[in-house]
Amino acid sequence: MEGMFGMAAVWAERTSRRTLNHLHSQLGAAGLVAAVATAPGLTAVVDQHAAAVRDILAAGVEGSAAVAGVVLLAGYARGLLDHAREAGWRLTVPQGPESGPMDWLTFRLLAVCTLANSMDDPHYRQGFELELH
Repeated sequence: MEGMFGMAAVWAERTSRRTLNHLHSQLGAAGLVAAVATAPGLTAVVDQHAAAVRDILAAGVEGSAAVAGVVLLAGYARGLLDHAREAGWRLTVPQGPESGPMDWLTFRLLAVCTLANSMDDPHYRQGFELELH
């Protein structure tokens, strides 16, 4: 029985990584470049959103210490996207200053992409685990 739970955890983590990679390919790379290109202050906004998401996942999810960070992050992103789609929101990739201002959800999704990229950094992972306990 224990092996089955281990396989479920591996499956959940792989599925979550695919979700985050897909989001990054849709928005992350182009969005982050556009954010930095338009104004240096936008990078700070993305960083603030990343800190808020990290806090939500660390403190606001019951039992989060037992779940891989990538699974929590992907679940958070899926929840944002599901809610936004129900409200009629459509993902638009920022293309620079001519795209106009980015909305709250775009910043939040960029923050998710930033966190997903940093999760492979051992220093980040250590800090995240400490926050979860």
